[in-house]
Amino acid sequence: MAKQAERRAATTEAILTAARRLFGTQGFAATTMDEIAEGARVAKGAVYHHFKTKEAVFEAVFDQVSRDLVVEIDSAARAEKDVLAAMVAGTQHYFAATAKGPTGQIILRDGPAVLGWERWREIDAKHFGGKLPRTLAAAMETGLIARQPVEPLARLLLGAVTEAAVACAGRADIARAGAEYARAFRSLVEALRLHMIVLSDEAGNANTNKKNSSA
Repeated sequence: MAKQAERRAATTEAILTAARRLFGTQGFAATTMDEIAEGARVAKGAVYHHFKTKEAVFEAVFDQVSRDLVVEIDSAARAEKDVLAAMVAGTQHYFAATAKGPTGQIILRDGPAVLGWERWREIDAKHFGGKLPRTLAAAMETGLIARQPVEPLARLLLGAVTEAAVACAGRADIARAGAEYARAFRSLVEALRLHMIVLSDEAGNANTNKKNSSA
């Protein structure tokens, strides 16, 4: 039984490796199950045994690419001074990674069309999208930004990131566009930090004025 499970796992991995290369280089529409089987060096029937449809193969590849991207983002953000700076650095890496190449083809160009936006968001929420609420909650806990409902803020920021990445993907000057959007996102995040400082100052001034009035 153990050897059979190992063979199944090896076959699945071979299929996903071949499919990821094909989807990333030529796109979902241009890729056939025959090509995936040939790339994996298995019979087409074996591909259908593990995945009922080409869309099912793509979903598994999308999940894998999304997971790998988060590992890269975490590595890029690890050296930053705090969670807000890490979020900016990680998002900058997200822009760069999804604006071009196989990752961009799978995550942004084909992902929403093949999976539909609802399923795309569900999978993304397990990976990159799921990081934003946790990061914002940590920033609130450490006093970097004002306490407020996390979900609406996370959705707004994630929507901005996704829209910017899509815009980057459609630009000829991808590197320049990515840098521009990264700067804009940094401004949004830093505005949250500055807003907290303003609130603190206002609260302090209000308390001072109240004490002076009482005196």
